[in-house]
Amino acid sequence: MEDKGLRADLVIISQWIKESTKVLDLGCGDGTLLAYLREKRNVQGYGLEINAFNIEDCIEKQINVIQADLNDGLKSYFADNSFDCVIMSQTLQATEQPDLLIEEMLRVGGEGIVTFPNMAHWSARLQLGLKGIMPVTKNLPNQWFNTPNVHLCTLNDFEVLCKNHDIKILQRTVVDYSHKQGSWLINLFPNLLGEIAIYRFCRHQR
Repeated sequence: MEDKGLRADLVIISQWIKESTKVLDLGCGDGTLLAYLREKRNVQGYGLEINAFNIEDCIEKQINVIQADLNDGLKSYFADNSFDCVIMSQTLQATEQPDLLIEEMLRVGGEGIVTFPNMAHWSARLQLGLKGIMPVTKNLPNQWFNTPNVHLCTLNDFEVLCKNHDIKILQRTVVDYSHKQGSWLINLFPNLLGEIAIYRFCRHQR
């Protein structure tokens, strides 16, 4: 399986996963990332997914998957420190209590990785500021009345949440819609120009 078979954000995430570790993917979709990590990183992967069709795809890929709603939490499925890393890609903003789910990620895993669309991107600000309407962008394509996203946030919002919950940010990558990174302008003004945020984090050592 080549890198080109992965979504660009999943390629970035895969580079943060260590060899021969145990990984949980929340909202794992069709299991593409876990199958890739198994092949390329010798990772033992597990997934949580609610969509029955995606679960069928996971089973075809021989991925260990549980049908579950992330809003119900992880306590019914996993004990403390069951995984080295817990991943949640493009799902955080669609959960009912993202702060509690992040806490659960760090209960069952040593590290967490999340990605989410940045509500403070200039295009979103422009629509809200000049037109007075809720933004509709490539990363937020739904109208306000039919969006699955219930808790949109910005980079600053997420980093404040981490600080308040005693969470240490280990790595941050901010990319545009095509997931291109490294632009000096994006690095200079991440909360204004970054469309998608990717964070790796852990609990502060006491």
